[in-house]
Amino acid sequence: MTHDRTGREIRLAARPHGAPGPQHFELVRTALPALTDGQVLVRNTWMSVDPYMRGRMDDAPSYLPPFQVGASLEGSAVGVVVESRAAGVPEGATVSHFLGWREYAVLDAATARVLDVSTVPAQVYLGPLGTTGLTAYVALSEIAPVRPGDTVFVSAAAGAVGSVAGQVARLLGAARVIGSAGGPQKAKRLVADFGYDAALDHRAGPIAAQLTEAAPEGIDVYLDNVGGDHLAAAIAAARPGARFALVGAVSGYNATAPVPGPANLFEAYWKEVSMRGMLVTSYLHRFPEWTERATAWLRDGALHTTETVADGLDQAPAALLGVLSGANTGKMLVRLDAPGEDA
Repeated sequence: MTHDRTGREIRLAARPHGAPGPQHFELVRTALPALTDGQVLVRNTWMSVDPYMRGRMDDAPSYLPPFQVGASLEGSAVGVVVESRAAGVPEGATVSHFLGWREYAVLDAATARVLDVSTVPAQVYLGPLGTTGLTAYVALSEIAPVRPGDTVFVSAAAGAVGSVAGQVARLLGAARVIGSAGGPQKAKRLVADFGYDAALDHRAGPIAAQLTEAAPEGIDVYLDNVGGDHLAAAIAAARPGARFALVGAVSGYNATAPVPGPANLFEAYWKEVSMRGMLVTSYLHRFPEWTERATAWLRDGALHTTETVADGLDQAPAALLGVLSGANTGKMLVRLDAPGEDA
């Protein structure tokens, strides 16, 4: 019975001031509640680790409520239903949901999405077929739409969103796609694996000078995952009427004081640059469209993806710290070594 089971989970032990560390997380074993009508018990097999989770560790207003000290963290996960009291979600089904950071999840079936894993592995729904892939697609098709012949710049281009975004930009008609990453190996992979024409290594020198060299005639579209010097460089390189999608600002996530805006912001005014923020949660209705297109692109090889995988729930905190320091290429995932369902 469900109430006889236990499972491990990661809780927030304390709020960080600046960069978080292992001491801000706690691994605990807890009893699982019994199912009620309309609920399912899921054995999580994969969980997602994403930069936005750093903001939820602070007690500050944002688009998602902060994690609570002493409570389990949460985020996207996929797993197998091992017990069901919900019509339409049978035992054995693979589902995605938002109760990651634990081995087992008891959730309302209405919050679970049954996945088709007949042609793609389950973890793909946390990356290219998940919200990270959807973010790249919506950013470049609606927020800062790519037009045929455009020059597109993507920051953090080797990350979960960026590694998809460069290829999506090309598939939407971009003539030239430029990405930035940290380190020479990541920069090489942008061109070799992810469809970029030019790669900038932000650790090798000022990003503005590198972008000017890579796009001497300017850029038309910028997908911002970084903020800071990258946003300032994009403004300097923008052509009149350029479109910016503001998706993330990882350069300031560990800041302990307000982060100044770009010093050249007025340049965006006279260039008539459009800057628009984006929350992927406002575009979940476009999942069917994206899933159909991305599945076809994955199947025919037009879209290539990669993963950085940590093994075991106990490695999830280190995986998040790695995302924040740029340790991952592609999607950062944790493969969960959950005990058997009768444990």
